[in-house]
Amino acid sequence: MHIDSSDLLDRFCRYVQIDTRSDPHSTTTPSTPGQWNLLRLLEQEVRAIGASDVTITEHGYVLATIPATTRRAGVPTLAWFAHADTATELPGDARPIVHRAYDGRPIVLPDDPSQVLTVENTPHLREAIGEDVVTASGTTLLGADDKAGVAIVMAAARHLLRHPEIPHGKIRLCFNPDEEIGRGVIKLDLAQLGADVGYTLDSGTRGEVDFETFSADGAVVEIRGVAAHPGWAKDVMVNALRLAGRFVAALPADVSPEATAGRDGFVHPTEITGNSERATVRMILRDFELDGLAGKRAIVERVAAELRAAEPRARVTVTFSEQYRNMRYWLEKDLLPVDFALEAVRRAGVKPFTEAVRGGTDGSRLTARGLPTPNLFTGMHEVHSQREWVTVQDMTRATAMLLHLAQLWEERGAPPA
Repeated sequence: MHIDSSDLLDRFCRYVQIDTRSDPHSTTTPSTPGQWNLLRLLEQEVRAIGASDVTITEHGYVLATIPATTRRAGVPTLAWFAHADTATELPGDARPIVHRAYDGRPIVLPDDPSQVLTVENTPHLREAIGEDVVTASGTTLLGADDKAGVAIVMAAARHLLRHPEIPHGKIRLCFNPDEEIGRGVIKLDLAQLGADVGYTLDSGTRGEVDFETFSADGAVVEIRGVAAHPGWAKDVMVNALRLAGRFVAALPADVSPEATAGRDGFVHPTEITGNSERATVRMILRDFELDGLAGKRAIVERVAAELRAAEPRARVTVTFSEQYRNMRYWLEKDLLPVDFALEAVRRAGVKPFTEAVRGGTDGSRLTARGLPTPNLFTGMHEVHSQREWVTVQDMTRATAMLLHLAQLWEERGAPPA
């Protein structure tokens, strides 16, 4: 099958130039105006390729339909998802650079020459020799997470609409905001979506199919000290910022992201704000199993209790919130969506594999809400950093995977239990 990789690349480069950083402190959905810019563009583009039922909801979900071409009855409706936002740490208005037929030499990003990609410090780059590598210029994210997924979904939808001879069931497209801050599909109406099974295009390495993620909680520690004029503070002031620092320093180093890998979870302080009278520490807790997640909560509670005992004049409160749960708990009851994804990867000429993801996707929440949604590869690497990159060829392979996936469900599919 011939996929128009030039159009795919053009779309990707267009999307990554729009700054769509999400903002965890915002109360709106989408959380930032920049996301609206991309989402409204996508609404226009899905109309332009000939999709039907195109709408953009009040919360920024772009929904569209690729009508079924099959004559078979009972073919499940698929949904393909990709998120429009980028991570919060760095600007998202990339200046994309295409390194054609990468020759294996170091890639120095021109806007910050300290940012260098080599086959030694970036292992998967060796697999990209001879392919067209896309990077940013060194001071921003590239935004392949998840604009590679957006471009892949658009390319697959365009291909199917241009080739009605390919038999497939009804396919729903969904481009959503705010995945990076854990709100990606909270306000999505699943009845309006109307799908039987979903797939997120939000994984990395070529061939990867994910059906297990972290379970995740958030934690907020509020510390109230005692205010006093610093000139007359002796034996009076209780500095909340100092206590916040003591709290973070007391968290066990061996359960930090820096010290864990594989199936180990972690406790990760992400932000300290406040002043000498009040301070807030925000954290994320991660583990693959619920009892392990409960253990991470217990660590936070223990350190908070020790801080209360050490400084009884301060008030220290801890609040936990559920973020998402390991999608394996639901998908392992019926692995058909995963099995079809693995077969679609094979049909695309790629060796499939699965691994437990040290993160979460919109598929975690969708699966918990009743829509089984494994996560599929896009080819993105070094995400959430200035060194982020992807190859045109991997995005093309992922597009082929989606086309084969649509045909597999038409050939064999029955709705998951």
